[in-house]
Amino acid sequence: MRTFAFPDRPRRFDATMVFSRERGCVVDYLGTHQHLATDLHFTADDTGALVIRSGEHRFREGPVDARVPALVAGDAVVRESYDEAAERFRIEVRVTNRRFGPLFGYRGSFTAAYTHGVEPRAGLRPVREEARA
Repeated sequence: MRTFAFPDRPRRFDATMVFSRERGCVVDYLGTHQHLATDLHFTADDTGALVIRSGEHRFREGPVDARVPALVAGDAVVRESYDEAAERFRIEVRVTNRRFGPLFGYRGSFTAAYTHGVEPRAGLRPVREEARA
């Protein structure tokens, strides 16, 4: 879960990433009910920044289990790097649609806390982790 600080009030973005051996990539389960699953593909650019590109999107609710058509799907590109001088991570996110153009985006920075030898808390796995179409 990410929490963004805005002047009026904080906003949450819920997502859980899990490596899928079957799909050969990381799957991002989006939203509080994880109805949308998106394949993520990781590379590094010339500067060593991590670049994450979205792949196929799938929607599931009850008996509905369908791929999201490219015509209506958002294509995400995320670039993350570490700024040594600021001691912060930098991030830029762009989500576009092939037909409608830019849909969403942001850029900013964040810090991370690392824990070693600590068991993950219960309930960390996605609620909808399962084989998808």
